[in-house]
Amino acid sequence: MTNIAAARQGYGSARAPTRSEKSIEYDILAQITRRLKTAADKGPSGFAALASALHDNKRLWNVFAIDVADPNNKLPDALRARLFYLAEFTHSHTSAVLQRKAQVAPLIDINMAVLRGLRGGTE
Repeated sequence: MTNIAAARQGYGSARAPTRSEKSIEYDILAQITRRLKTAADKGPSGFAALASALHDNKRLWNVFAIDVADPNNKLPDALRARLFYLAEFTHSHTSAVLQRKAQVAPLIDINMAVLRGLRGGTE
């Protein structure tokens, strides 16, 4: 292999397109949602995995809340308000799930709805 060929091979991946923020958000939310569903499907034996997935889901929704509360966020105000409300609901409902007073299904449903929205709005 020549030096030029080696350089092309080594730096070829640098020309790969950069992922959008929506794409990254989608992937993270999808991964957490799968973890929530998998753990919930295991029933009581999956509670430790469910608690871990709930923690990560809550952290992600905190990031979403901070992002939509930023006055420089370019989303429409009505959408920002709905997303902030969902973050608040996720926070309180997560606590109820961890106390075994509520089911995880509403959190999965919310995540799935947001995933559909992100998929519809990606490039």
